[in-house]
Amino acid sequence: MPDSLGWRKKFAVLVPSTNTSVQPEFDSMRPPGVTNHISRIVIPNIALNNDDDFNRLIALIEAAQIQAVDSVMSCEPDHIVLGISAETFWGGYAASLRLKDELVKHTGLPVSMGSDACREVLTLFNAKTLGVITPYQPVGDRNVVRFFGECGYTVKNIVGLKCESPVKIAHVGEQRLREAILAVNDDQVDAIVQVGTNLAMARLAASAELWLGKPVIAINTAIYWQALRSGGITDRIPGWGSLLERY
Repeated sequence: MPDSLGWRKKFAVLVPSTNTSVQPEFDSMRPPGVTNHISRIVIPNIALNNDDDFNRLIALIEAAQIQAVDSVMSCEPDHIVLGISAETFWGGYAASLRLKDELVKHTGLPVSMGSDACREVLTLFNAKTLGVITPYQPVGDRNVVRFFGECGYTVKNIVGLKCESPVKIAHVGEQRLREAILAVNDDQVDAIVQVGTNLAMARLAASAELWLGKPVIAINTAIYWQALRSGGITDRIPGWGSLLERY
């Protein structure tokens, strides 16, 4: 017999221990028969004042990640979902592929993650020129630009919010995010992409599509969409933008 609640899929969702946005957003997108099982990558809530601090944060996540993976594997999940974004863009396209391959080999399960999901979504929308919003310090922005550039996209405009700590990322409100959306948008931008899974922007992105008339891709929506669709779950889920409603 299948799992009584997760009879379609059980997702093992990895998030930094400082992240408070992924779990509620993913749970709100969850269709019947799919369950999300959070495993926290234990990191301290360090100050993020400069590039060195941000590099340290990435190193802390990388060091603690496998322990979180092994912890959640005992619930016998069907799919690994990385509720992390910076790590998946770090080092460019080739590094992203290596990260995914390592996790697939370690778990024997399919893996969904932010960089890969964004690339798939941008192909779906035939978008080439991007406006990008991040919560990162400049080193994080550079890695995001590098990844998209190596995948054939042009980042025309980028706003890095330089959040003061991992926890403070989730404190950015909708008014500031709306300002960032407007700042990165212009007539040459085909799509707007928000990275940083602790930025709670999924609902705002859905409404922004209506007043901009173009794709506004929240990273959490893209990741969860990829996890569902790659697992054969095609439910149309309203309230989260064109990606989950139409594709």
